[in-house]
Amino acid sequence: MRNAVELAVIGLAERGVRSSIVRIPTIAHSTTDVAFLPMLIGLAKEKGVIGYPGEGTNLWPAVHARDLAILFRLALEKSEAGKYWHGVESEGIPFRAIAEAIGSRLGLPAVSIPADVLMLPGYFGFLANLVTLDLPASNLITRQTLGWEPVQPGLLADLDNGHYFPGG
Repeated sequence: MRNAVELAVIGLAERGVRSSIVRIPTIAHSTTDVAFLPMLIGLAKEKGVIGYPGEGTNLWPAVHARDLAILFRLALEKSEAGKYWHGVESEGIPFRAIAEAIGSRLGLPAVSIPADVLMLPGYFGFLANLVTLDLPASNLITRQTLGWEPVQPGLLADLDNGHYFPGG
């Protein structure tokens, strides 16, 4: 689906439309986040542990929603037609580090879910295929070309801001 949408948008450049794509990572965090990160936190609370796939070395990029908003503005103002931009704050955070950060804030252990168990009905449920992805991405070209510099707290620091763990 993503490919079809991206190709259609980029294809508009051939018809004279100054179109571009901003690729958003799975974790776009903020005080109003209702997507993936709150699902992981809810799953940890439900299960009493926070799981990570295998060794947990698979990289997950993230970005603060405010930094992402600035990137969208810069893409509108400065991008040539037909360009792709990565809206990520860094090349990625090991999934295990994300799990350990959530676990430490909830007072729950972070545990490895072995690969042979991962796809069975259990801990991750419908998220099993998603959490195993290794999604390294670079923002170097985005920063150099558009002058974008993420300035909001990174994902692990943002977990300390309290809005993901009210009352604790």
